[in-house]
Amino acid sequence: MHPIFIFVFSILALGLSLFLYIYWYVEVSVRLQAVIHRFDLDPDQFFDLQTWVVIVVLSLLVGIILTGIFIIFVYNVKTFQLFRLQHNFINSFTHELKTPVTSLQLYLETFKKYELPRDRQLKYLDYMLADVGRLSANINRILNLSRLEGRIYEGDFASLDLVQVVEEFCQKNRQLFREGMIRIHNPANHSFFYQVNLPLFEMLLANLLTNAIKYNDSETPEVDITFAVHKNSMQLSFADNGIGFEKREAKKIFKKFYQIERPDRPSGEGSGLGLYMVGHIARIHKWEIRAESKGAGRGAKFTIFLPLQPETA
Repeated sequence: MHPIFIFVFSILALGLSLFLYIYWYVEVSVRLQAVIHRFDLDPDQFFDLQTWVVIVVLSLLVGIILTGIFIIFVYNVKTFQLFRLQHNFINSFTHELKTPVTSLQLYLETFKKYELPRDRQLKYLDYMLADVGRLSANINRILNLSRLEGRIYEGDFASLDLVQVVEEFCQKNRQLFREGMIRIHNPANHSFFYQVNLPLFEMLLANLLTNAIKYNDSETPEVDITFAVHKNSMQLSFADNGIGFEKREAKKIFKKFYQIERPDRPSGEGSGLGLYMVGHIARIHKWEIRAESKGAGRGAKFTIFLPLQPETA
């Protein structure tokens, strides 16, 4: 229900309560007095009944009014929170775009003004390619978000072995995670076949793994990917040794634009979209995803819960 409709409904309920109060006080009292005089009845019984009826009805109307006001208040609070998150996102995303652009401009001006030796040229070119990669990643993140929310998916769902998909993804994208160590564990040595949209699942893997490497203060970032069977579910977990988060933030981090506030981290770092897209992709596949951490600086673990398939071998 739209909050404006709720507000109008609350005002009408308030007006109706005032009207009914006046109507009952004037009209009903006159009629009851006429009946009492006509049949020579005890007036205390009727006026007590009338009083209770008025109290009950007015209490219901006041309850409706208070409920409407409370809903409007909650809506305003959530609107303010969303505005704050969007404001943080705009600042963060502007920072994410401006930094590589400024860096590229500096390197290009250097190339224009000076004759550089080949080794330095190659060094600067590597920096420029890294900045272009950052720009491309940010642009793709926005495009992917629009496709997800617009339900425009590339590719169909197909039955794939998740173990093989994860292994091939890590192998093909080794350059993205060269600063860290990724280990894949499959203790039961099973194959887990599920209906998967491959581009979306690879997007999920990319966001989880890049976050684990990026938000990490360890000398060597580590991620352990584990396939495990528990009762009637298969659990695919991603455990890292990164910066972690407080327990109260476990559910918030999947919200759109949400960023964990840390005094020792730059305020403009990240966009608050990566984990939102991860949660969205999990819901598209009808999976459940949970996040847990023992606290700041103690790593994080993201677990995807999938129903156990009978063909698991």
